[in-house]
Amino acid sequence: MGAINSGDTAFVLISGALVCLMTPGLAFFYGGLVRRKNVLAIMMQSFIAMGVVTVIWLLGGFSLAFGPDLGGMGIIGNLDYFGLKGVGVAPNPHYGPTIPFLAFFGYQEMFAIITPALITGAFADRVTFKAYLLFLVGWSLLVYIPFAHWIWGGGFLQQWGLVDFAGGIVVHVSAGVAALSSVIVVGRRRLKADEKSAPHNIAFVALGTGLLWFGWFGFNGGSALAANGVAATAFVNTDIAGSIAMIVWLAIAWVHERKPTMTGALTGAVAGLAAVTPAAGYVEPLSAAVIGLTAAVLCYCAVQLRTKRGIDDALDVFACHGVGGMIGTILCGAFAASAVNGVSGLIEGNVRQFLVQCAGVAICGVYSFVVTYVMLKVINVFTPVRVPEEVERTGLDVALHGETAYEFGTP
Repeated sequence: MGAINSGDTAFVLISGALVCLMTPGLAFFYGGLVRRKNVLAIMMQSFIAMGVVTVIWLLGGFSLAFGPDLGGMGIIGNLDYFGLKGVGVAPNPHYGPTIPFLAFFGYQEMFAIITPALITGAFADRVTFKAYLLFLVGWSLLVYIPFAHWIWGGGFLQQWGLVDFAGGIVVHVSAGVAALSSVIVVGRRRLKADEKSAPHNIAFVALGTGLLWFGWFGFNGGSALAANGVAATAFVNTDIAGSIAMIVWLAIAWVHERKPTMTGALTGAVAGLAAVTPAAGYVEPLSAAVIGLTAAVLCYCAVQLRTKRGIDDALDVFACHGVGGMIGTILCGAFAASAVNGVSGLIEGNVRQFLVQCAGVAICGVYSFVVTYVMLKVINVFTPVRVPEEVERTGLDVALHGETAYEFGTP
């Protein structure tokens, strides 16, 4: 057994708990943004991921992502760790040499849970629960797990030298592009001429954002897998990028929409947090500020473009997470500073790093889009992906789950 550092172990375990908290945070964030008749349906999609993905991760998912490479092609891992065989308290030198391998398993499990849950904001208000469960399993196996292996588990992109500190591609690009693909398949929501789709509970959105921001310190800081200077840098960069993006988004929206909205400020913060995720442990704090500013401007523009094109990504998953993840991954290739974590970027003369980051975004973006599109088409052959029109009109909560979020006035 290698030398376990109790401080590093405690830090990673706490960080894993913080990332776990992000999924309920996402449920409140999305739950507040939808109409009240669909609150439970979308919250259920986040919470059920905690159960389903845990089972997948236990029964081979973790091994396919982080197990020894199958066939030496850098595509997928083998099943050596099936059922957590060989995953115990001894450290694995490749995945945190000072922490139990089990701690790494638990930490990575939380990433695998929240990523497919992110996609649900795009097709909110119109997808059946049965189809979502099939999608959750299929997408985890065919998109998330391969990406985790390609970039973090010794796969071909990691061999090329691509860096993604905490999930710019593995989490945000994968989910954001899948979100765009899914709404193309599912189609627009059916809204009456006078029906509004505005958030029904902005207080829920604020609560969800607070939980997400709080958890993001574990999401990014914990990815150092040790309580060290890289973790401290990632921690600070996370707060800087989120804060800058919130302010810039609010300022843009104030000018463009004539009101400094709470929803705009919260959305901007999430976009900045998503954008800094791949770069948090590789760039200096001033670079993180530039990433946050750039994300606010470009993600806001992406929202406006989506609206003009009539693409019904209900909660702007692609604009915030997809575009944000792309921005952060590419700018990491520009701003990475060797003094932070041994990786230099374009500004330090490393042109190859910048090109590899761009290539990784392109390859994974295309893959996620195509696989998501085909998967939903196949699922629809066996069970309808979209709810009937009458269910969409009356709301998914009662029709699909037999419950309502609010029962004011009842005993």
